[in-house]
Formats: sequence, C-alpha cells, structure tokens
Amino acid sequence: MLVQAVTRRSVPRGAMLMGEGDATDSLYIVISGRLKVMMGDADGKEVILALLGPGEIVGEMGLIDDSPRSATVISIEPSELLAISKREFHKCLAENFDMVMGVMKGLVRRLREADRKIGSLALLDVYGRVARLLIDMAENVNGQRIVTKRLPKQDIAKMIGASREMVSRVMKDLQLGGYIEQRGSTILLRDKILLPE
Repeated sequence: MLVQAVTRRSVPRGAMLMGEGDATDSLYIVISGRLKVMMGDADGKEVILALLGPGEIVGEMGLIDDSPRSATVISIEPSELLAISKREFHKCLAENFDMVMGVMKGLVRRLREADRKIGSLALLDVYGRVARLLIDMAENVNGQRIVTKRLPKQDIAKMIGASREMVSRVMKDLQLGGYIEQRGSTILLRDKILLPE
C-alpha cells in the first residue's frame, strides 16, 4: 500500500534535496512549499528547468531508468514533502496501473514543457520568451490570468536564457506597454500579451 511506503520530510528554505549526478534512491511529492529544479556548470552558471509546487513530483526519472540525478533540486521556501524509496516506488508501480498512468502523464507533461522551452529558445526573442514564460506560469483567478507565485527577475533570466538586466528591461517595457501589471508579488497579464498558439 502506498500510504505505508511514504515518509514525511520537512525541509527549510535553501535545502538541497538532490544534486546533479547523485545516485537515485527516492522521489518526492511536494505537499507544501516550492522547489527549484536546476542544472549548473563548473563556472557557476545555472539554468532553472522548473519551479515545482504542491502536488508535483520530482526525482521519478532516475527511478524509472536507474540513472543518476539529472538535475539539482533546492527548496526555495520551507517545504513539506513525501518521500518514496526506489524499492517501494517499483513495488507500487507493479501493483497499481493508475499510478503508472499518473507517472506517465506527469512525464509527458514535462516533455511537452521541454519541447515548448526549446521552441521558445530557438524561435523567440527575449520579449517573446518572457511573455511565453509568464503565460505558461499564469493561473486563472476570477477570470483573470495572474502569475501568483513570486518570480524574481533573476529566476526568470535563468529560466529563459537571458541576463537579469535584459529581463528587467523587458518587464518594464511590458508594463509600460500595458501588457502586464505588477501587483505586489503577483503579475496580472492583460489580454494583449496572449500569444497566438
């Protein structure tokens, strides 16, 4: 039974859950808080692959193909997680087709997100990449598209492959042009920012 296979884990802000290249021993389900998934190089340059929140899973890829961790995962705020060991994960998959489908759907969603990100990097300028990221991160709140998660400009830059200065300039231009409205830590997207699919 899955309930018996999980361990609850509390981590403070800034805790490293896994490092790129580490052996894969478990996966995590986010109960509360937020995690940053990133890759870096020897010069300290990094790219943010994803920001994860409640209900999302991290660490399952290495459990499926028995490979080392492909990215580093750090908590960006205090977080509550459920950990499932490799052994228990394999056992649950063997016994539960619904879980297999859930994991597959999550992996397909991430693959589609990666495809979109590659397309954005190859085909859009920085304005387009910032707009695409904001659109992808926005949630429908009372009929309005709002980015509710705090999104520092440095993180945006690391997610779209641009400098922080360029992102600041683009965000200012988008605000002056009436495409977005900054409301404290949230960003309201105006209708005219929506890009054709």
